Amino acid sequence: MLKGNAIVGQSGGPTSVINASLAGIIDAAKTFSGIKRVLGMRYGIEGFMAENIIDLGKEPEANIKGLKTTPSSALGSCRKKLKDDDLPVIFEKLEKYNIRYLFLIGGNDTMDTVHRIEAYAKTQNYELIGIGVPKTVDNDLFGTDHTPGFPSAAKFMALSVMQAGVLARDMRKVDQFVIFQTIGREAGWLAAATAAGKKDESDAPHILCLPERFFEKEKFLSDVKRCYDKYGWVSVVCGEGITYADKTPVSASRITDQFKNVEFGAMGGTSAAMMLHRFISDEFKFRGEFQVTESLSMCAADRTVKKDIDEAYLCGRTAVKLAKEGKTGLMVTLVRQPGKIYKCATGTIPLKEVAVRAKPMPDEFINQEGNFVTDAFIKYVKPLIGELPEYTKLSYKPVK
Repeated sequence: MLKGNAIVGQSGGPTSVINASLAGIIDAAKTFSGIKRVLGMRYGIEGFMAENIIDLGKEPEANIKGLKTTPSSALGSCRKKLKDDDLPVIFEKLEKYNIRYLFLIGGNDTMDTVHRIEAYAKTQNYELIGIGVPKTVDNDLFGTDHTPGFPSAAKFMALSVMQAGVLARDMRKVDQFVIFQTIGREAGWLAAATAAGKKDESDAPHILCLPERFFEKEKFLSDVKRCYDKYGWVSVVCGEGITYADKTPVSASRITDQFKNVEFGAMGGTSAAMMLHRFISDEFKFRGEFQVTESLSMCAADRTVKKDIDEAYLCGRTAVKLAKEGKTGLMVTLVRQPGKIYKCATGTIPLKEVAVRAKPMPDEFINQEGNFVTDAFIKYVKPLIGELPEYTKLSYKPVK
């Protein structure tokens, strides 16, 4: 049995359940004799390189338990893209602290980090087990039915659009339309999830603009007119990463991060929602609103889905189980079980198949017009979100 210390880090944007995965790793590691101490990276791999390391074994039990219902990234996060020159520095720290087990919780960029460190350790004949634990509200990781954090963020988005839709419906004489923007650079899972609260055809949202389909201005304006003529108001939900056919962002943003991802929320950029607002206002002279929530869906603990917490915790424990079995170079996955009642188990996928890739929504989840989701997507997402409220509509019977 490989013996040494374990280290855990969190990277990228947080979720409301990422700390549940951290708690699962810590709890399971404490019962594994191969792990002597459980250490934590402050601010991800960037903090590790600077030796900003804490002893998680010295945390009170109440703190570890409380992590399960605490949003954001308790260890602190970063968005550092590893350079080849960083690997020898990281290896030096691994040796110095006798780290034999590496657990990183994050998205596809994070999986690339684990994969590269684990592969480099092999070239140095250093025994290191590297396991990735999935996390992202974007739901864009390959090999997993969904990612921990997505169900809660999807619920946040669905509720927000439902409630904003009620407001927009009743304020139609003041504001004729509302644009709601979700995060998601290359995948429209969160934008699509807003349709889960739709009970009637007239309910919000009416139009979805998804990154999986190129944005066509004239078609979009035609859809807006159709909906306005039919309902008297229009609800549009767009993913932040929608682009034209030439791959130019609708947001007109040009700022990128270290991974060359467009920073749609960066200072000085124009959001996709603002651009859509401008298109509608210019074309129809309508008055309307745009709502850009940015990272709120990543930390809304009040809307967290209970099974999302449980699955995130399970993924953390499973990562340690895999390490205990001597497996490495893998990411934990969630596997939906067949049957009418929702059940989920864990599986694995090689890190190299997940790293630096985004999983778009499959075609069967998007309608033929490219402006809404199909029943297949609703069947996929509803068990993840759970029950949503129903709001009363007056019958509006006129006086005779």
